[in-house]
Amino acid sequence: MTGPFIPADTTNPKRGPMRNIGPPELMILFCVFVLLFGAKKLPELARGSGRALRIFKAETKGLIDDDDVDADSVLSASDPIVSETPAVSSERRSPIA
Repeated sequence: MTGPFIPADTTNPKRGPMRNIGPPELMILFCVFVLLFGAKKLPELARGSGRALRIFKAETKGLIDDDDVDADSVLSASDPIVSETPAVSSERRSPIA
């Protein structure tokens, strides 16, 4: 047996199940990345990730701007709303027998 179970301290937000990542954890992660991908691939992976994030930001900003333009055009439309229901004729039709 390894010892008693000590539950996570939930009263202190810094000492929960997921603590802040400090310098020792970052060094371990860096070493794992170097072992997995190699030192030559790391700059290439970082460059690719940066490009992907930049494209993602630009696309989401474009979507938000498009939504703002659509909302402004809907609010500023001066055309009255026209019902698309067909006009009802005044003639009465007999039921089909």
